[in-house]
Amino acid sequence: MDIAFGPIPSRRLGRSLGINNIPPKHCSYSCVYCQVGPTHEEELIRRPFLAPAEILRQVRARVDAVRARGETVDYLTFVPDGEPTLDFRLAESIDALRELGLPIAVISNASLIWQAEVREALSRADWVSVKIDSVLPAVWDRVNRPHGVLRLADILSGIKRFAREFEGQLVSETMLIAGMNDGIEDCRALARFMGEAGIGRAYLAIPHRPPAVSGIRGPDESVVLQAHQILSTQGVEVELLTQYEGDVFAFGGDLPAEILAISAVHPLRESVVRALAEKAGAGMEVVEGLLASGDLRRLEHEGETFYLRRLSRSNRDTRQ
Repeated sequence: MDIAFGPIPSRRLGRSLGINNIPPKHCSYSCVYCQVGPTHEEELIRRPFLAPAEILRQVRARVDAVRARGETVDYLTFVPDGEPTLDFRLAESIDALRELGLPIAVISNASLIWQAEVREALSRADWVSVKIDSVLPAVWDRVNRPHGVLRLADILSGIKRFAREFEGQLVSETMLIAGMNDGIEDCRALARFMGEAGIGRAYLAIPHRPPAVSGIRGPDESVVLQAHQILSTQGVEVELLTQYEGDVFAFGGDLPAEILAISAVHPLRESVVRALAEKAGAGMEVVEGLLASGDLRRLEHEGETFYLRRLSRSNRDTRQ
C-alpha cells in the first residue's frame, strides 16, 4: 500500500504531503459527495491498520525524494481513503513523524471525536480540520449517511470539548450541496454552533471532483456567498474553497506509482496527469497502460476528465 503521496497543492496547507493511513474504504460515513466513492460497510471500531514505523519510513523516503528534486513540503497531512481516527495507532504515528521536523495536520470527519482517546490522538497534531456539514440531524443523515450507531449530538458535543482542549489550530469544513444543506436555516444553525463552539475559522467548500452519488453538485455562487455572510455574523473567519487548487503537483520519480498513489485519495484532472507526465518526460501512454491493466479508471464530471485508482479485487468487495 502506498502510504505517502504528493505533496499536492492545498488551499489550506500549502504544499501538503498526504499520508494514507487507512485502506479503502474504511469509514464511519458514506457521504454523498465523497470523491473516493461510496462506503459499502461503515465502521466504528478503532483498530490498528499500519505500523507507525512503516508510516515513518515511507513518509521520510517521500520527503527525501521530493526535496532531492528541489521541491518543498509545508505539512504532513493525514488524509486517507477513509476516516483517519479509525486507526488505533494514530497518536503513535503522529509522534513518530515528529522527527521529520514538519508540522502535522489531520483532516477528520469528526464522527468519533466524542471518544476521549480520539480527542487525545488528534491533540498530538498541529492543525486539525473537523467536518461539520450540518448540525441538523435529518440533514446530517442525508448528506453524510453515517453509521447507524452514531448520534449527531454526541459528535457536536465532542467538537465543542475538543475546541476547548486543543492547543493547535482547529478549523471546520462544510461541503455545501445544492438543495441539501445550503438553506438559510441550515446556515443559521451552523453559524450558531460555530459561535458556541469557539471555532475561529470555517471553510466552505463545494464539490470539485466526481461524487459518490450522481447528480450531487454545489450551490450557485449567490447561495455560497449567503452562507459566508451568515457565518461571518457569528464572528467566524470564513474562507471559501470554491476554486480549483491548481495543477502543481510534486513528482517523485516513478510516474505510474505517482499517479496511482495520488489518485487513490485525490481524483486527478487530466491536466494534472499531463503535467506529471511532462515532468517525467513521458506521454499519456503511461496512463493508457494503467487503464488497460485495470489499475486506473477514467471518469467524466461536469465536462472534465478525471482519473481515479481502481481498488484491488479484494477491496472492491467492500464498496458499492
